Amino acid sequence: MSEILVEFDRSTQSIGPLREAAYRIIREASCQINATNDEYLCRLTPKQGRGPTDAEGLREQFLDLVTDENLREKIGAETSGVRDVILALAFGALATRRDEAGPG
Repeated sequence: MSEILVEFDRSTQSIGPLREAAYRIIREASCQINATNDEYLCRLTPKQGRGPTDAEGLREQFLDLVTDENLREKIGAETSGVRDVILALAFGALATRRDEAGPG
């Protein structure tokens, strides 16, 4: 099986999820990401004897991984404020306990 090309519009797709998806598919294929002014071009090179045996199956798997990573990025952005408050409260509580315990 030869390389599989998957194109993404740079105006709607960020590079982070593409890199994460490339990492997650590394057992089945190598992925090279090239950027032009308008798009990202992902070149998937299947590895022998691993993963889907057809090009369309590997392409679909990569697209599913990109979709998953896009959702993770969106959820991370939407919940970052709450996550920061939780971390501040947790570390604040630890600092308070350490101060109350006195010197080492």
